[in-house]
Amino acid sequence: MRTENPSQYVAYLQQSLSNNKMPIAIFLGAGCPASVPSSKQDGPLIPDISGITQMVQQELKRSEDYNPLFEIIESHFDSDNKTEVTVEDMLTYIRALRAVAGNEGIRGLSASDLEQLDLGICELIHRIADQFLPTTSTPYHHVALWIEAIRHGYPIEVFTTNYDLLMEEAFEDCQVPFFDGFAGSRRPFFDLGSMEDDALPPRWARLWKLHGSINWYQAGDEEVFRDTTTQANGSSRIIHPAHPKDLESRRLPYLAMMDRLRTFIRKPSATLVFTGYSFKDEHINEVISQGLHEAPTATAFALLHGDIEGYPQATKLAAQSKNLCLLAENGAIVGGETSTWPTIEVEQVPEDESHWVDWVPEDGQWASNKKVAKFQLGDFATFGQFLHDLTGAPLPVREPHVS
Repeated sequence: MRTENPSQYVAYLQQSLSNNKMPIAIFLGAGCPASVPSSKQDGPLIPDISGITQMVQQELKRSEDYNPLFEIIESHFDSDNKTEVTVEDMLTYIRALRAVAGNEGIRGLSASDLEQLDLGICELIHRIADQFLPTTSTPYHHVALWIEAIRHGYPIEVFTTNYDLLMEEAFEDCQVPFFDGFAGSRRPFFDLGSMEDDALPPRWARLWKLHGSINWYQAGDEEVFRDTTTQANGSSRIIHPAHPKDLESRRLPYLAMMDRLRTFIRKPSATLVFTGYSFKDEHINEVISQGLHEAPTATAFALLHGDIEGYPQATKLAAQSKNLCLLAENGAIVGGETSTWPTIEVEQVPEDESHWVDWVPEDGQWASNKKVAKFQLGDFATFGQFLHDLTGAPLPVREPHVS
């Protein structure tokens, strides 16, 4: 196994993210809000998928209305030998059953039972994800300020699988104009034509929410709109945990957002940076793989939090896509080849080494005379500071929104 210098990839990122003549996009995964501490309680502002799943399960079991239905769903997973089921798996399964339930019901659940569970889980996700950023110096603000400062010839595109409104809030705090596929004021409507034309000025960021949003709703089978109220007159929330192939009425926003990802990756010399993404969404991985294969000049950097061994799906994808670079705390996969970061003598550690690479004692033994490089940009909070250092843009001075 070869050894690579992590500082070399820090330099690559600096160069790529400072280039205002090439298409650039940032992909925000579920690990991003989990890196922002809550100002109200110990722990993250919004937990990761496993944390959200645990909270949803607890609330469903406490509810007299939902617990009997949830117990049936759990019994299905047990009998089908499905383990480590997430809230996204639950929604996908419930909607798949609903699509074939008809008037007779299926596996002990009626169509109304399934609809009730769907609405209940989406409501719980809304409560968990409907948070405000605690300060105006979060990594989301650093992303927004970097977008504003770079003055790009191409619009910066931000893709996310998250349902929260944190990126929108950061854009507003930093007064960065953005377009998310909706137009209007009182009841913004989904405007596919504007997405396809993409004629807004380049300084407008594009925000594409691949899995929907807690403030997207659907009235009936067609109208999709955005609303800031908590109920939106009883319309159903648009939250896509996976490919909604069996839900024709919910497909339009999903397919349009996924098409934006496909289109971006195929742009010549495009650069896509993943942060907080676990690579566990196979429907998204497929788009990434196809896009990178069809666009050999495109480059994707996946900044992974923790060790590379924790990302088997990403490792498999990087082996197939030579222009996907995985950069983890303990090593990398570049050009399809696995590398480790160096171990060197203590006295050889560069004094001017950037704080994006940390040098720690070998095997965790502080008495060791050798140190191992650790790549730090897989942490979204650190990556945000990295972007801030690229621009030096001042943070907003006005008070953030409060709940």
